[in-house]
Amino acid sequence: MLNVAIRAARAAGAIINRAALDVEAVRVSQKQANDFVTEIDHASEEAIIDTLLTAYPGHGIHAEESGHTRGNAASDHVWIIDPLDGTTNFIHGFPIYCISIALAVKGRIEQAVVYDPTRNDLFTATRGRGAYLNERRIRVSKRTQLSESLISTGFPYRRGDDFLTYLKMMGDVIQRTAGLRRPGAAALDLAYVAAGFSDGFFETGLKPWDVAAGSLLVTEAGGLIGNFGGEASHVLEQDEHLAANPRVYAQLVQMLRKYSRFDSEERSSGERRKPISLKKTDPDDAA
Repeated sequence: MLNVAIRAARAAGAIINRAALDVEAVRVSQKQANDFVTEIDHASEEAIIDTLLTAYPGHGIHAEESGHTRGNAASDHVWIIDPLDGTTNFIHGFPIYCISIALAVKGRIEQAVVYDPTRNDLFTATRGRGAYLNERRIRVSKRTQLSESLISTGFPYRRGDDFLTYLKMMGDVIQRTAGLRRPGAAALDLAYVAAGFSDGFFETGLKPWDVAAGSLLVTEAGGLIGNFGGEASHVLEQDEHLAANPRVYAQLVQMLRKYSRFDSEERSSGERRKPISLKKTDPDDAA
């Protein structure tokens, strides 16, 4: 299954690399404010899904652009796909974007591929077998002090996002770390945490296809991923994410917990949210 996912990612990468040679000619549309989609997103997604369903016609699909419209909606095996994470970077010719493919079996991520077509960097993980970059085993960084750590993030960009709170979070992190970076592709940010290129990552508003593959890469590389309060369950259903090596993770949780919506809700109600199913529940739902 991992080899099929790799084949699908490379097929999509070839489409993206060809389009990148003349990015000005790529047709772009806008899903909402500052949220773009291109014909290449759709072509990449179609190539990925065709490859996966040719090998596993009984599997389900949960893709960013086409949702659950293809595949077996009742399957316990669901491929979670982001065909081009970092579309805004891509349409500006800024070479930081990737393809993210993960396989969830009964809701648990078992296989992961994040492919950076501009650098030909292939990040892979299988549950229980470690994480790899181009067939070389990777581990999270060994830094223990937040003051020495490089942290990545993503800025809010949707109408209605709480920009002021995010600025406060960024201010806290910038003052207590060695630096804060905003590359613009969450799946690649998580892969970089897994490889030890950065020491931690945090962002709000991410979707399952943004974090599915990256979450397995991080944990298989010895890192931790959860929400700002440190809760690691139901990672795909969170809309705030924090990942890092274990020592830095604990320090980031102490700093960011006060900004966690889930932590404050659970303290006040004494209840935990129910997980959201990845299976299709509404025949008209393609999100």
